[in-house]
Amino acid sequence: MSNADVMFDFCKEEFNIVDGSKTSQKISLFTLSTCMWCKKTKKYLNDNNIKYRFIDVDKIDKNTKKAILDCLRKTYKERIAFPFLIVDDQPLVGYDPEKYKKLIKRE
Repeated sequence: MSNADVMFDFCKEEFNIVDGSKTSQKISLFTLSTCMWCKKTKKYLNDNNIKYRFIDVDKIDKNTKKAILDCLRKTYKERIAFPFLIVDDQPLVGYDPEKYKKLIKRE
């Protein structure tokens, strides 16, 4: 179990699961439903048949959203911007397909 699994256990029912077969890594994605870069990140993952889970943080209640953002800030010490991708506890902020290729192992 990854740190992200434990860390976000309190909101696990908020995650949407997208099936894929190209990785066994734990991938969590935090997005805004209206964000163009977030949509591109989801498209990249989908087009590459990568399994991941995501939360559109603008579509959940404000207390859960605050808890998620506080948890991201405390754990990863990264600026909070979207998309916010976590691959096996490695954070990546923003849309960057070249970094995705390096970080996500395809099987």
